Amino acid sequence: MSIDPAGRVARSTTIPNSETHRAAPIRTFLHTADGVTIDSVYDPPASVYDTSAPSVRGPVFVIAHGFTGDADRPHVRRVVEAFTQYGGVVSFSFRGHGASGGRSTVGDREVLDLAAAVGWARELGHARVVTVGFSMGGSVVLRHAALYRREHDGRTGAYSDAVVSVSAPARWYYRGTAPMRRVHWLITRPEGRLLGRYGFRTRIHHRDWDPVPLSPVEAVPRIAPTPLLIVHGDRDGYFPLDHPRMLAKAAAGHADLWLEPMGHAEHASSDELLGRIGDWAVTAAR
Repeated sequence: MSIDPAGRVARSTTIPNSETHRAAPIRTFLHTADGVTIDSVYDPPASVYDTSAPSVRGPVFVIAHGFTGDADRPHVRRVVEAFTQYGGVVSFSFRGHGASGGRSTVGDREVLDLAAAVGWARELGHARVVTVGFSMGGSVVLRHAALYRREHDGRTGAYSDAVVSVSAPARWYYRGTAPMRRVHWLITRPEGRLLGRYGFRTRIHHRDWDPVPLSPVEAVPRIAPTPLLIVHGDRDGYFPLDHPRMLAKAAAGHADLWLEPMGHAEHASSDELLGRIGDWAVTAAR
């Protein structure tokens, strides 16, 4: 769960394009099933110049950022730009993050935020949705895929057609590394939550989970037959390699596992890796 207090991209109704004149991004606030407002952005595919409608030929990627991230963070925007080469992209700020409402439950109620973003992606005209999550977001896309299935949620469109989980934990309450001990201090201590609010623009709920949500490793067996890609760095300072291996084992041969020479989450994901993920997603979501 990467903590990065670096600078933010200024919030606006549109996000400037580079040297192209492709269709401008769309920004809105979505409403979750439990009434939280979620700051959300749609970036059209890089090859689309018609502002009247999005392309429906390629998939849409829905990006679930890590803890203390949001839709305007430079590292999230870099991921968005990479995936616009493969399709449309919906990015959003989880509850308690950035301009979204509510307070962070650190992976529990966040499945409702992702479901709202996926439903909006389909409303924009895309038939196929790929959810891509990083760290906390990686655990959320796993739980979302297990809980929202085509056979039950076809009418709302809140299900995924393919899932990519990057740098996700396999189990809850992990404190086996120094970075994760710092994260738990931030979440569980009043002074930590104060730092989260004013230092990282992340408002964290003070209540413990009740009940404890389905863990990522418990969610993975329920995702099949939806295609699943698990990506993890061999230098990840937050979650060691037993986490992705545990997730892959729980998938019982259904998931692809990529162990990469990298660190943790969005910051460690190279453009080359994001390109390979894009290639995988385009094929898997057919």
